[in-house]
Amino acid sequence: MTASTEFEGRYHELFRSGELKDRVAEARRHLQGCDLCANRCRVNRLETIAGAVCRTGERAVVSSYGPHHGEEDPLRGRAGSGTIFFSWCNLRCVFCQNWEISHKGTGRESSPGEIAEMMIELQDAGCHNINLVSPSHVVAQLLEALLVASGKGLRLPLVYNTGGYDSAESLALLDGIVDIYMPDMKYADSRMARKYSAAQNYVEVNRAAVKEMHRQVGDLVLDSRGVALRGLLVRHLVLPGDLANSDAVLSFLATEISLDTYVNIMSQYYPCYRADEHPPLDRRLRPDEYAAAIVIARKLGLHRLDGMRLR
Repeated sequence: MTASTEFEGRYHELFRSGELKDRVAEARRHLQGCDLCANRCRVNRLETIAGAVCRTGERAVVSSYGPHHGEEDPLRGRAGSGTIFFSWCNLRCVFCQNWEISHKGTGRESSPGEIAEMMIELQDAGCHNINLVSPSHVVAQLLEALLVASGKGLRLPLVYNTGGYDSAESLALLDGIVDIYMPDMKYADSRMARKYSAAQNYVEVNRAAVKEMHRQVGDLVLDSRGVALRGLLVRHLVLPGDLANSDAVLSFLATEISLDTYVNIMSQYYPCYRADEHPPLDRRLRPDEYAAAIVIARKLGLHRLDGMRLR
């Protein structure tokens, strides 16, 4: 699962062949009746944001960008992951820890050229990758920025850091472009997803998306330094009262994806935003709840775990 050869992002082949330009044009066509996330709002986002869950029009809104040293070990390495945080979101989680960004849209509209300059700046800073945070609703805008950045010499692997509510249409556009998929698997019960994240059919959509991501990039491959080059990395946040149904999430990964799946079982849940209105989300995660998820993962044979301990 390691590699030591020189590496450049997969998108370079499509850039050189001209197909990346074609993908940009196709993505813009999708924006005219948007189906680029699983909400399928069918809004013409080139003209309006009315009716769009993501509240994002033709231009993406960027909250911040910079080297990030708090990501998973294979992403941050020694020089950090080059993160670009996009505002708004295609999910409406009542416990969102970044609600000012995801629910309020704090940030600045940015052109594809401006986003491309961010990518180049992060590469020049020595980051190991370009980490696109909450990208599901801005796939078209990202492809346009990537086209510009590729022409300016961008070569780093792309990380697609998503809530996991991605459409088949969107993932088809990203095939051969994304190097590292990092989806959340938030729930194993779509009723919980509808109640707490306003998402319809989340489990069906999420599992189909994770399967397609794995088909495209396979298990996570690291270089000789332990830095990710390509593959799937899954995040699962353990929720109080087992509202996420962690057993079923982890069973899916073990039986339908791969026992070599790199999984970050996260313990850092804390109540914020509107969590106080939805017990048991109004309390912190207990150590025994997190420990139970780790035990389950190990019993299932998942061995590439990057969990955090409760403080």
